[in-house]
Amino acid sequence: MDVHIVAFETSTAHCDVAVLSCLQGEIRLVSRFHDGAAEHAQHVLPMVDALLRQAGIDRGRLCAVAFGQGPGGFTGLRVACGLAQGMAFALGIPVIPVPSLLAMAEQDFTGQGGESVRLVLQDARMEELYAAAYARDGASGRWSTVHAPCLLGREDAGAWVAHIRREGVGSAFRLLGDGVDAFPELAALPGLDAVGSERLPQAAAVARLAHAAWLRGETLDPALAAPLYVRDKVAYTTREREQGKGGNPRAGAQAASAGAIAIADMTNAHVAQAAEIERSVQTHPWTEKNFHDALAAGYGAWVAVQEGRVAGFCLQMLAPDVAHLLLIAVDRRCQRRGVGAQLLAHAEAHALQQGLASIILEVRRSNLRAQAFYREHGFAELSVRKGYYPAQDGAREDALVLQKILPSEEMSRVSGGGVVS
Repeated sequence: MDVHIVAFETSTAHCDVAVLSCLQGEIRLVSRFHDGAAEHAQHVLPMVDALLRQAGIDRGRLCAVAFGQGPGGFTGLRVACGLAQGMAFALGIPVIPVPSLLAMAEQDFTGQGGESVRLVLQDARMEELYAAAYARDGASGRWSTVHAPCLLGREDAGAWVAHIRREGVGSAFRLLGDGVDAFPELAALPGLDAVGSERLPQAAAVARLAHAAWLRGETLDPALAAPLYVRDKVAYTTREREQGKGGNPRAGAQAASAGAIAIADMTNAHVAQAAEIERSVQTHPWTEKNFHDALAAGYGAWVAVQEGRVAGFCLQMLAPDVAHLLLIAVDRRCQRRGVGAQLLAHAEAHALQQGLASIILEVRRSNLRAQAFYREHGFAELSVRKGYYPAQDGAREDALVLQKILPSEEMSRVSGGGVVS
């Protein structure tokens, strides 16, 4: 049986796509990539179409959709997973999630050979590393997980490598990943036999691992696809937020001092700046009183702060079974820099912490730019609310209700293990 698999890998700044075809036992693989952070969503599908033309097949002949499930950048992982789910649902085929760090081990073996244990350390920013270790069985050719993907502090890398070596799973150890570029001292860690050249995961390796999984019948229903996140604390608890904390716990003053965006709880002190942004981007904006009332009511409310000023904000109301995103807006001077994506990711993380299964929002039918943003981040149309918004001259405008299904703890557990070949 001929097999055709398309694979996405967008866990880093590289947007990488591959198409693998197995025709009468002969493997053919074509791939291409685009280098540009926050540009994955606009490039992936055109790249898929170009590769399918190059391979001489149409989408209807695809057998499965594979994706690099991470760990990696939040937005990139959602893009790959969302596209894989959407294409698989449309074509009635399964998905195959592949850990991105395992793909790097596969790449190194393909280029280097040898049965060394592959230690993969990827730069996770904020003085942290994504880490995993894999070993390949020489007889079966299958990979086994020596240490599942985890998050390390930079200072813990040496102890982690020493722990892997003590496990006695191999006699030779190769270090891979762009963590070596970010933290050069990693190359000098004791016990390493070599530092490989592989720095970023590639869709071609994801496709090869997915093909092996396909042959073993290891596929998933698209509904169970989920990214692999390893940050066990992406936001503060309610009590911690009440104490004035907000944003990523690891970011703190380091991110703010570097001019980066820091996410924090909105307070009454932020309201004037938030309302100013709201007035600049909305035809019928919330008033400062509306903001103060929302804070008093206990709504989830966050600001993106850059160099002491509010660059954007979002507000969210929690119902028993769903999170309702009420507002999200970014200062025009800060748009197209990922601020909105960071705020949205924070709101999603907050909803997940409360055990909610989905997040909904309303958007004006005429606001095509906002619709594109939400769809890029995994939202789909749920319904239409007629005459929901006030418009000019006393008219009313329809609202599109968009919904995003959040990965439940159970789904993450089922698909988080990914594929080991």
